[in-house]
Amino acid sequence: MSTTMSNIIIGHNRKQPQGFSAFVPEKFPPTPSIVLSSSLAQKHAEAMRLIGKLDGYAQVLPDKDFFLLMFIRKDASSSSQIEGTQATMMDAIEADSKDRGSLLPADVDDILHYVNALNYGLKRVHEYPLTLKLVKELHKELMTSARSTHRAYPGEFRKSQNWINGTSPANAKFVPPPVFEMNQSLDDLEKFIHAEDSYLPLIKAGLLHAQFETVHPFNDGNGRTGRMLVTMYLWHTKMLEIPILYLSSYFKQHQELYYDRLNGYHADPSKVEEWLEFFLDGVIEIAQSSIETCGKISDLWQKDMGKAHALGKTSAKSTVELLKHLYNQPIVSVSDIQAWTGFSRQGSYNAIERLESLDILKPLKSTTYGQKYIYREYYDIFADKPLA
Repeated sequence: MSTTMSNIIIGHNRKQPQGFSAFVPEKFPPTPSIVLSSSLAQKHAEAMRLIGKLDGYAQVLPDKDFFLLMFIRKDASSSSQIEGTQATMMDAIEADSKDRGSLLPADVDDILHYVNALNYGLKRVHEYPLTLKLVKELHKELMTSARSTHRAYPGEFRKSQNWINGTSPANAKFVPPPVFEMNQSLDDLEKFIHAEDSYLPLIKAGLLHAQFETVHPFNDGNGRTGRMLVTMYLWHTKMLEIPILYLSSYFKQHQELYYDRLNGYHADPSKVEEWLEFFLDGVIEIAQSSIETCGKISDLWQKDMGKAHALGKTSAKSTVELLKHLYNQPIVSVSDIQAWTGFSRQGSYNAIERLESLDILKPLKSTTYGQKYIYREYYDIFADKPLA
């Protein structure tokens, strides 16, 4: 049996003994199962086509492991900015430099924690199934020793009522499920991840994210954990051999609509079709963007590796090795070059000058102490706005 999009019930607001109303989910996924409209089915087909195309492009990236961290940093900065972080991807890259300096924004720590948590999850999902235990581990990595938050209790599902936008549950914009119902809903969610059902993979990913945000199982960090969960699920289902599809930049670009569609998802009745259209549009847009990014990386790699190999034998070897490091860490100091190569300080300066002469590195006006240099053409491939 199945049901149309127009009469889906995700849950209801119910009066609680304390006097406020909280959202209590129905059994998940909806019964009978959802039937896609023809427009949603077409969007899903297009999204899957582009994911397949992206996977093909990613497979032929040279030394692909060098590039993955930049995709992760971009997602981390966008996801953190949705939650109010002001630090940027550039701040996060600078923070990974050996010479960190002391003037980086305090909230760059949010991005670094996200990067670490996402890296942890991508490795962990290879050895452990995508379960509630892994979700709690992701949250623990994200929130442990992070900036002061609202009693986040890293790695623990909440044991009290939370709410969104308001001073109390009584005047909040949305009150997630009480603890007992939350735990029931989380059990449903875990079973949904592993169920052999009729849901198409990206539809399942979209429902998974929206349902997680509706349940809101942590005291803090739900948005970031929920967006990581999408990445973990796509990686878990092996839709991509290399995890380079990240939706946070799309959610950040359309942040108001993102929240509106999530709120519509747990309306009564649910506007689940509007949410899924938005989600699939994001997959299509980001997949297409990532395909273009892969093409630009390959072109730049060929161009700049050609420059390096044209040098004398000794210089060519060291320059090629430095270039590989720069694809992972495109903002560097002299100390970084020393750490990578073992060169003396003067030898490291000479290497930087050689990269400048090849029009690969450029001096960066940095807010931190000490001169930094940037692989600008590569950085601009990932940046929302190219450097002026």
